Amino acid sequence: MNEHDQKRIEQLLQKSLPPVSVQVGADLRRDLWPAMLQRIEARPASVPWFDWALLAAVAAWCAFFPGAIPVLLYHL
Repeated sequence: MNEHDQKRIEQLLQKSLPPVSVQVGADLRRDLWPAMLQRIEARPASVPWFDWALLAAVAAWCAFFPGAIPVLLYHL
């Protein structure tokens, strides 16, 4: 890459990326932590049906083929 290409890339990056505020007292427009807590509390902890089906399939596989348990543990 020559110097002309490098300067062109630098110019394009400066155009595309907004300048970062480096002032000492620079703050965010708003506090993000309350929104994060609200989002965490709003979402119920639920397990999708596919996860239960996968767990049942692995349990049945281990019940019918007990020799597969070391293979399963090896891959975990």
